[in-house]
Amino acid sequence: MHADFWNDKRPAGVPAQIDLDSYKSILEVFERSCKKFADRPAFSNLGVTLTYAELERHSAAFAAYLQQHTDLKPGERIAVQMPNVLQYPIAVFGALRAGLIVVNTNPLYTAREMRHQFKDSGARALVYLNVFGKLVQEVLPDTDIEHLIEVKMGDMLPTAKGWLVNTVVAKVKKMVPAYELPQAVPFKSVLRRGKGHELRPVQAGLDDVAVLQYTGGTTGPAKGAMLTHGNLVANMLQILACFSQIDADGQKLLKEGQEVMIAPLPLYHIYAFTANCMCMMVTGNHNVLITNPRDIAGFVKELKKWRFSALLGLNTLFVALMDNPEFKNLDFSALKVTNSGGTALVKATAERWESITGCRIVEGYGLTETSPVASTNPYGQLARLGTVGIPVPGTAFKVIDDDGNEMPLGERGELCIKGPQVMKGYWQRPDATAEAMDAEGWFKTGDVAVIDPDGFTRIVDRKKDMIIVSGFNVYPNEIEDVMMAHPKVASCAAIGVPDERSGEAVKLFVVAREGGVTVEELKAYCKANFTGYKVPKHIVLRDSLPMTPVGKILRRELRDIA
Repeated sequence: MHADFWNDKRPAGVPAQIDLDSYKSILEVFERSCKKFADRPAFSNLGVTLTYAELERHSAAFAAYLQQHTDLKPGERIAVQMPNVLQYPIAVFGALRAGLIVVNTNPLYTAREMRHQFKDSGARALVYLNVFGKLVQEVLPDTDIEHLIEVKMGDMLPTAKGWLVNTVVAKVKKMVPAYELPQAVPFKSVLRRGKGHELRPVQAGLDDVAVLQYTGGTTGPAKGAMLTHGNLVANMLQILACFSQIDADGQKLLKEGQEVMIAPLPLYHIYAFTANCMCMMVTGNHNVLITNPRDIAGFVKELKKWRFSALLGLNTLFVALMDNPEFKNLDFSALKVTNSGGTALVKATAERWESITGCRIVEGYGLTETSPVASTNPYGQLARLGTVGIPVPGTAFKVIDDDGNEMPLGERGELCIKGPQVMKGYWQRPDATAEAMDAEGWFKTGDVAVIDPDGFTRIVDRKKDMIIVSGFNVYPNEIEDVMMAHPKVASCAAIGVPDERSGEAVKLFVVAREGGVTVEELKAYCKANFTGYKVPKHIVLRDSLPMTPVGKILRRELRDIA
């Protein structure tokens, strides 16, 4: 279907088109917003609030340091590995202002996963939280990283309080294992040393890559999706267009410079990166960063402090919040937007959330490769549960059969997406890019969908075997490849099984070599090699696995048994 098909199907106030020329790059979005909203709060975390002017100043110092004190040239890669803390936006916008490409890295990665990402991206610099210093030391010799910038939790706090927080993290909670990285430059001294220097402006265009966002592949190791300035600016404008929906009183949904957005989803994940770092910036809104959303009691305590108007989350998080007895006593009078993404929303969760908060959860759909939002539901009463809504402005959907022919409305097929937010391709993987994108720019999602005649889209199945655990993609191939390296494993297969906490969980079937293996040994091996969400929740030992005549393991059959 052509993008115009959806134009008359969007709610009032949402434009049919976006103006892709309104900004030349993310840098322009950032600099214009920091000027326009200088005195307004931009980010809050651990009791400290940075205004837009302060964020601009700190990121300029960070960029100037990179330009003056390192040999990094525009277009080179810098990895950023942190949870949601104030240092994250400073480092990311600072790196972009110095012309570098940001490689977003999950701070909970194991050494194996970090090694792959750093090597593959060719990153020459890394900004990391000291909690992960031991892992950094372990992987460093195998990478091209020369420049290390070390963040501590208390960096942005007043001196005494910062010292206290750092001491508690290291000595009381014992969260910082011993390591030796004498070459690392402390984040605070980076800001100090960059402060007086003039920032040399860099020329970034819409076609230049801004971010390498790694995503698993159905085959082999993770690939870096090249997201350009144009991709991210387009997606920001598309989400903003959806936020300009007008309610019954003729009011826009979100008002410029007045909203408080809660950001529990990790900023290194593309969903929060685009929504919390970019969209809220261009509207001058205030982001409250939640560093550890797993600490639900602490999260609810933080929510008590704010009259928050928007929350981005996913099913697991909504359930955990509602299970906390204090949650229902919060002030929800300002809450207008609850967005769910990353994983399917459970109907019961949505209904319970609306009855407690008075706000309807709105579900959308997207992928790392689409920067990420491709479609979203209208807000309020127009939202349709069980669908992922309508493509965002300027975006077209179609479904195709196995031969690539477009299917009529109401028929199922593989969902394909075309729009300005679709990535440039996979980093140094022309083969994988050609497989995922056709000559006309249609991106094949690997998801099976139905487009209803009224334009709403339902995701009905996954074409690939991918498993989604709490909004994170887990690829069975990766799990199996790593498990096969275990000396006692003869063969194995990973599948997803329903899980009420995380949507899906990984179940691993293992056939042992002569002499056997224990589930305990396998669990320990998984823990050492996979970040938390990839670790199989269920491990089953079997004598054999179902196979095709040519020896391909039938995951589908295992799913049916499970």
